[in-house]
Amino acid sequence: MSEHLPTPAARSTLSRRTALAAALAVPATGLLASQAVAAPDAPSSQAPAARRPQPANAAAPDFGPNVIVFDPSTGGIQAKLDEIFKKQESAQFGSARYALLFKPGTYSGLNAQIGFYTSIMGLGLTPDNTHINGDVTVDAGWFNGNATQNFWRSAENLSLSPVSGANRWAVSQAAPFRRMHVRGDLNLAPNGYGWASGGYIADSRIDGTVQPYSQQQWYTRDSSIGGWLNAVWNMVFSGVEGAPGDSFPNPPYTTLNNTPYSREKPFLYLDGGEYKVFLPALRTNARGTSWGSGTPQGQSLSLSAFYVAKAGDSAATLNAALDQGLHLLLTPGIYHLDRPIEVKKANTVVLGIGYATLIPDGGVTAVKTADVDGVRLAGFLVDAGPQNSATLVEVGPKGASASHVGNPTTVQDVFVRIGGAGAGKATTSLVVNSRHTIVDHTWVWRADHGEGVGWETNRADYGVVVNGADVLATGLFVEHFNKYDVQWNGERGRTIFYQNEKAYDAPNQAAIQNGSIKGFAAYKVADSVTTHEGWGLGSYCYYNVDPSIVQEHGFAAPNKPGVKFHHLLVVSLGGKGQYAHVINGIGAPTSGSGTVPSTVVSFP
Repeated sequence: MSEHLPTPAARSTLSRRTALAAALAVPATGLLASQAVAAPDAPSSQAPAARRPQPANAAAPDFGPNVIVFDPSTGGIQAKLDEIFKKQESAQFGSARYALLFKPGTYSGLNAQIGFYTSIMGLGLTPDNTHINGDVTVDAGWFNGNATQNFWRSAENLSLSPVSGANRWAVSQAAPFRRMHVRGDLNLAPNGYGWASGGYIADSRIDGTVQPYSQQQWYTRDSSIGGWLNAVWNMVFSGVEGAPGDSFPNPPYTTLNNTPYSREKPFLYLDGGEYKVFLPALRTNARGTSWGSGTPQGQSLSLSAFYVAKAGDSAATLNAALDQGLHLLLTPGIYHLDRPIEVKKANTVVLGIGYATLIPDGGVTAVKTADVDGVRLAGFLVDAGPQNSATLVEVGPKGASASHVGNPTTVQDVFVRIGGAGAGKATTSLVVNSRHTIVDHTWVWRADHGEGVGWETNRADYGVVVNGADVLATGLFVEHFNKYDVQWNGERGRTIFYQNEKAYDAPNQAAIQNGSIKGFAAYKVADSVTTHEGWGLGSYCYYNVDPSIVQEHGFAAPNKPGVKFHHLLVVSLGGKGQYAHVINGIGAPTSGSGTVPSTVVSFP
């Protein structure tokens, strides 16, 4: 694994994100605890040892050294935050992981700068139980003011009163802002209004205005905002009070009054002196936050119903805990797996904090679930190993057909990476077989920079394959796969917001030839499907190895009355490759180097 990034000069030759900065010509400014414990630099990655799993002590759990718990009386909070940020600021492919937990109460004078693989979370039942008179900040000083590589970090369940009146959260993929209350504005751009390439807000209240500036795309779900400043390419809202009106493509806002159904991510909290995990209830036609009208709806589980896992635990240990009927809390660290984690029981929770990372060794699958009700997978990263895995995450077995309409499986902030931290391979990253599954915010990424990167070096043909019926994706980010980034075979699927980049490193036109079609679509609906719908989907190309490559289309779908898309776009970044059409043979080609989207408002 790589602990350090290349020099700035080297980055410009290999970074997916510097391409966006060079290509996009939009003038951004004109768019208007207990005692802290020292943590080791890197958890051990030695061969995992099996141990008998025991339920957690809910009053005094052992979270391990990389979970730092603060309370308002803790001394030296700012110094500890600064210490961790210094380690994590530029550690894009490092091995350290941290979760920063704040007990309920009021904290003043803090600026929590959040680096790679760091999660900051309040431990109240609602965000307002834990208040910071200060900021939770992400900026891009480490990358010369470019925020397009600010990945893998999160903020959850806090309220903030920003010192300047605006909190800065300049992130790109895999950096959720969940269940937050900002008593002021939220600025999504780095200092100096440098580039940023898109992110995700859910179940949050922003009293002031959200200010994207140069953010190219963004998805906001089931929240309340005081206003939204501007748009660049693709801004999507579902169930957001205060959202701008639907107006794609000028300005490119896609707005749904409600989210068809959603269930918020599980979270850790303190009930008196006992740690619990809250499981928010399923909502249909959701709008606004889940916590804004008093006690949130859902159920609580004592942490004594969980096995608190730590780096070094084997898959056998984790499965033994699940077989005992325990849930899993994956603490920050790197877990090597010689067999899949197998979730067999209904209503099982597998919750990671601090970007707990699963690495499947020997070509195994990292996580498999049975075709049962109510499984919740949340908050972890799966990093492909050097031996090819046929799949990395499987939701339900092949042929799963049971109905889960009242109690679906949810996959939330589960991120997948192939390459970047070292050589990795996987034929298909995420496979969804179970009906009614909700995939709520994922970034499935075949790396285009870092270590172990090349057309065949980190080969990964398919990003997400959906075989189950009635699956809903809210906030789908999938990038750089050798063939289809998303292949949707199940009936009655729905996607609200999709962000894609085709693989930059295709060596030539022949390498991506799909029979008689030039290139594999970024999002392919199977010809057999009769009903499907999507809102706010974008695909971008940057064929920098062979800029003469032509991509036939970003989207491919059967031309049937029940297959509908709303607000599609394709963009050629700086003219490195071109799209001939947007969807099937429809939509104007991109052309030249102007980085101007080609759009289709509705299909068919």
